Amino acid sequence: MDIADCYIKVRKRTEHICSPLQTEDYVVQPVADVSPPKWHIGHTTWFFETFILKPYFMGYQEYNPEYNYVFNSYYETVGNRVIRTDRGNLSRPTVEEIHRYREYVDGAMERFLCEEPSEDVRELLILGLNHEEQHQELLYTDIKYILGHNPLFPAYSKDYVSPKVIQSDSGFIEIKEGLYEIGFNGDGFCFDNELNRHKVYLNAFEISPNLVSNAEYLDFINSGGYHDFRHWHAEGWDWVKTNKIEAPLYWHLINDEWHHYTYHGLEPLNLKEPVCHISYFEAYAYASWKGLRLSTEFEWEAAAHQFSWGKSWEWTESSYLPYPGFTKAPGAIGEYNGKFMVNQKVLRGASEVTSPGHSRITYRNFFQTHLRWQFTGIRLAK
Repeated sequence: MDIADCYIKVRKRTEHICSPLQTEDYVVQPVADVSPPKWHIGHTTWFFETFILKPYFMGYQEYNPEYNYVFNSYYETVGNRVIRTDRGNLSRPTVEEIHRYREYVDGAMERFLCEEPSEDVRELLILGLNHEEQHQELLYTDIKYILGHNPLFPAYSKDYVSPKVIQSDSGFIEIKEGLYEIGFNGDGFCFDNELNRHKVYLNAFEISPNLVSNAEYLDFINSGGYHDFRHWHAEGWDWVKTNKIEAPLYWHLINDEWHHYTYHGLEPLNLKEPVCHISYFEAYAYASWKGLRLSTEFEWEAAAHQFSWGKSWEWTESSYLPYPGFTKAPGAIGEYNGKFMVNQKVLRGASEVTSPGHSRITYRNFFQTHLRWQFTGIRLAK
């Protein structure tokens, strides 16, 4: 598939994700970390207009100069922007207007891609497509948070199909001590935080082939895990008490039975499914309660060839830091990953809403320790 076909395919998938929404769903921002769906639609469009069309498509007329302020996310190089917490206050531009903006930019991009772009521009395009795929996952998780915090618990779509999870019958996988190569290698796209490939020495360890299930996590809850400070970091214990946390996000105890919010609405908790929507604090506490631990991201990558993933991003014990020899690209593109390498933990794997073909063993996701609106889960090590 050529780059023009890839562009059309990726852009249509974003529209498909939003197709079950009503106009009112597009504009809600319940918390700072959740952006209104209409902002995602505008921001991913702004990316192609700002980094491809304006500098490289001769004669291109910017759709609306004010949109640079509205849809810039965090690129200081590009100029001022609406602060993240205020995205929900943008009643204008309207959803209809943002869709017109998207159509305008897509039309210009299709004309631009009638000719093969230079190698530098092609790399920018591929980054832009991967950037939009990241926002597709964010759209799914933000939509779930928006609807899952509506008191009526409305369904996103009855046609949504959650992937089946195949659990292994085997016990912990043994990984021998030794030198292992970590980081992206080979052809194809990767983000800059996956570079440079380097060697690490690992002591022998064991890792579970399965994610922790809802049933297993429920044992932690029933044992009083959320009320026993011994299993928690001090900061995590403060978080539990301050926010009165008693269970994973979207869990609701109704008539002494646990339910959780899904894309189909509120449903009885499936005990066999992997637990998800938990913070790093909870993942660490559960592992501590079991007398085990989380893997490092390097252990995870060394073992990842022996198991599959796809239901939840998995918390690791690794802080989000640059690999040896990491360098930021010049200009705004250099702000993509490097500036966030502080006070965050690495997640590995993928989730049920990761775009097709977007995951790989070397992919490094990262979030603050208290966040859990993403599909975040637990894999144990020892």
